[in-house]
Amino acid sequence: MSWQPEVDELQYRKKLAMKMGGPDKVQRHKDAGKLTVRERVEAVADADSFNEIGVLAGSGQYDASGKLLDFTPSNLVIGHARIQGRPVVLMGDDFTVRGGANDGAVGEKLIYAERMAADLRLPIIRLVDGTGGGGSVRNIETKGHTLIPTMKVWRHVVENMTRVPVVSLALGSVAGMGAARVAASHYSVMVKDTSQLFNAGPPVVARTGQIVSKNELGGSQIHTRNGVVDDEADSEEEAFERARRFLSYLPSSVFELPPRGPAPAEAANQEWLLSAIPRDSRSVYKIRPIVEALADPGSFMEMGRKWGKALVTGLARIDGWPVAVLASDPYHYGGGWDRATAEKLTRFVDLAQAFHLPVVNLVDIAGFQIGVDAEKSGVMRYGVRALAAVYQATVPWCSIIIRRAYGVAAAAHQHMGRHNFRYAWPSANWGSLPIEGGLEVAYKAEIEGADDPERKRAEIEQRVRSLTSPFRSAEAFVIEDIIDPRQTRNKLVDFVNLTARLREPGQVSFGIRP
Repeated sequence: MSWQPEVDELQYRKKLAMKMGGPDKVQRHKDAGKLTVRERVEAVADADSFNEIGVLAGSGQYDASGKLLDFTPSNLVIGHARIQGRPVVLMGDDFTVRGGANDGAVGEKLIYAERMAADLRLPIIRLVDGTGGGGSVRNIETKGHTLIPTMKVWRHVVENMTRVPVVSLALGSVAGMGAARVAASHYSVMVKDTSQLFNAGPPVVARTGQIVSKNELGGSQIHTRNGVVDDEADSEEEAFERARRFLSYLPSSVFELPPRGPAPAEAANQEWLLSAIPRDSRSVYKIRPIVEALADPGSFMEMGRKWGKALVTGLARIDGWPVAVLASDPYHYGGGWDRATAEKLTRFVDLAQAFHLPVVNLVDIAGFQIGVDAEKSGVMRYGVRALAAVYQATVPWCSIIIRRAYGVAAAAHQHMGRHNFRYAWPSANWGSLPIEGGLEVAYKAEIEGADDPERKRAEIEQRVRSLTSPFRSAEAFVIEDIIDPRQTRNKLVDFVNLTARLREPGQVSFGIRP
C-alpha cells in the first residue's frame, strides 16, 4: 500500500493555499498598487530561499462525508529565508484573506515565528498589512463570545527587541495590534500613499465626529514625523531595499558582533572640510555632506530623517566597520534639542548599545530649546532621559566637536565617566551657555551702570570672547586634542580599528531612567 493518496491531498491543499483570498480579492489587492504577500516574500528575500512553515493552516470546508471541498488559508505566511546570504525569519499578512484579521491560527503562527527568531537568533522581518493578528467584530459571532485582550505574542515581541534585529514594513492599512507590531521594531518603514497606521480606522473614528480619510488619519506624512515610524518609501520595492540595507549593518543577534565589510579603496575628498563650518556663528551649514565625507563612500544610511530634526541619525561604515552616527543639524532650531530630538537620541543610542555598534558623534549643540512651548513639552524630562541613555552606554564612542557644545544637552555628547575618544575642530566653542545669552545676566549691573550701555556690553563681550578660543581650553586639557578637519576621517579610522576588539557580544540591560 502506498501513501500516494495522502501525498496527492497534500499537494492539493497546498495548491488551494496558493490561491490566497481567491482571484477576485487578489486582483482587487493588486489594483490598489500592492503586491500579494507571496510576491512580497519573493521580493525581499534572496531568490528561491524561502522555506514556508504552516502552509496547511487555515479553514477547510467539507461535505457531509468529510471530503474537502475548499480551503481558505491562514492570512499569515511565515517561514525562514535568506537575505544577502544570511538567514532571517519572515512573516507577512495576507490582506486578501479577511483583510489580515486573525483567522486560521494566526495567533499561533505569530508566536511561532517570533519564537523561532529568538531561539534561532535570527533577524525578523514583519510584512504587516491589516490588523496584523488582531481580532475583528466578526470573531464574536464565530466564537460565540468575546475575548479579553491578552496579546499572547507580546512577550515574544518584547523579548525579541533585546535579542535580534526587528524590521517592520507597513504595507497597507495597519490598525490595532498590527500598528503596535510596526512600532515595536528597531527599524520601520511605511509606503507613501498606500500604507496607513492607526489605533482604529476611519469608520470607528467617525463615531467621535471626525470624518477623515485613511491617509488623513494615519498616513506616512504623520507617522514619519512623530517618530512612530522611522522612514517612508515611495514603493514597496524601496521599502524592501531599505530593510535589506538596514540588516547589513547589524549582527544576526546580540550574541554576535556586527560584520565588517570591505575597506574602501579610497575615501571621499576631505579638503573642503577646512571651510565646511562658517566663521559667522549665526550661519548654518549642511551636516549630511560632512557625514558622507567622513564615512566610507556610499555607506551612510540615514534613519528617521523627518522627525527629531535637530539630530541626524543613521548607520554607516568606517574602514569597513559598521558604526552608529549622531550628527547635530543646525538647520533646525539651530541644533537646539526639542522633546522629539531627545527621544530620537535615546532610541538610537539604545540601538547602538544593543547591537554593539561604536558611536560617532558630530557635535554642534546649542542646548535644549527654550521658551514657553519648550517648557510645556517637557523637554527637560526627555532630555535627561537622553543623558541617561548616553551614560548607560558602554559601546566605544568618539565625539567630534565641530562647532558648539552648550548647556545640559551638550553634556550628552559623551559619557564623561569612562574613556572616550574626543576631538575638536578649530571652529569649536563651548560653555554652560552661549556668551550672547549670558552677558545680560552676569554683567547686568556693570552694563546698566555705564554711560553707554551698548558700548560697555560690546567691550565685555569682546573681552570674554577672547577667552573662549578652543586653544585656551586645550592648554588646560579641557579638550584632549584639536585637529585639522581634514584629518577627521583618519582619526575615525584609528578609532574603529583600535576599539573593534573591545566589542563584546551578549544581551545588554538598561537601568531605570528619569
